[in-house]
Amino acid sequence: MQENAMKAAWIGLGVMGYPMARHLAAKGGIPVTVYNRTSAKAAKWAAQNKGASAPTPREVVKDADFVFACVGNDDDLRQVTIGPDGAFQAMKPGAVFVDHTTASANVARELHAEAKTRGLGFVDAPVSGGQAGAENGVLTVMCGGDEEDYARAEPLIAHYSRMCRLLGPAGSGQLAKMCNQIAIAGLVQGLAEAVNFGMKAGLDMQAVTEVISKGAAGSWQMENRHKTMIAGKFDFGFAVDWMRKDLGICLEESRRNGAPLPVTALVDQFYAEVQKLGGNRWDTSSLIARFQKLGK
Repeated sequence: MQENAMKAAWIGLGVMGYPMARHLAAKGGIPVTVYNRTSAKAAKWAAQNKGASAPTPREVVKDADFVFACVGNDDDLRQVTIGPDGAFQAMKPGAVFVDHTTASANVARELHAEAKTRGLGFVDAPVSGGQAGAENGVLTVMCGGDEEDYARAEPLIAHYSRMCRLLGPAGSGQLAKMCNQIAIAGLVQGLAEAVNFGMKAGLDMQAVTEVISKGAAGSWQMENRHKTMIAGKFDFGFAVDWMRKDLGICLEESRRNGAPLPVTALVDQFYAEVQKLGGNRWDTSSLIARFQKLGK
């Protein structure tokens, strides 16, 4: 099917979903109908992007060939798919549901199985790259599901991503996202310790970071978050509440598969301390606040 003959639906217009849906409509030239729990936000998106909105997930998916979702957690995802007004109740046979929520591998497998009983496709496709990646259309997308469903969805996902890959059967995308968050947790904590150490030693950490970021210590986190740590300003990205949700999923999965996550568990505790400081909506670089505000 040619893209200009397709119709798409989008469920969830948060800081990620709003720009992702915009890229899909603008670059793909695909009619997109949107649903959001706050209907005013859906109406705003529709007005800005020459789209349409609908009052429930069940209604938004009518006639859609592809349905995309980016919601909060497992429970939200179940509500918008298999709930009484969920998308699965009204999707047409052969349509593909692409889930960009960061959720558990279990719910991905559950919804994949349910979709198959209804003649639908399902791809779990969590993303990495943050709000900036969504706004600039350069996200990394990690996918799980059937090859045929992925092959159909990938050209549409390409409108807001720079890397997209099928990594295995249903749930594999969510497991890959867990690997991503596990790696980030350790990187951010290491960066926070290094910046705090350097500042305590009287170093110009902007200058130091410009040097060490070009060596073996370099990372996306160092390039993009050292300034927020030095300035003590934490309103530039992925919120602590969201990170704790993700790390909780990782730790639960680790208990299931037996893979130890000692650093991840420790960093999760550190983020809990940041929440006690009132940093629920601070970005993840706020780990350094433990040193700055608690004297640790």
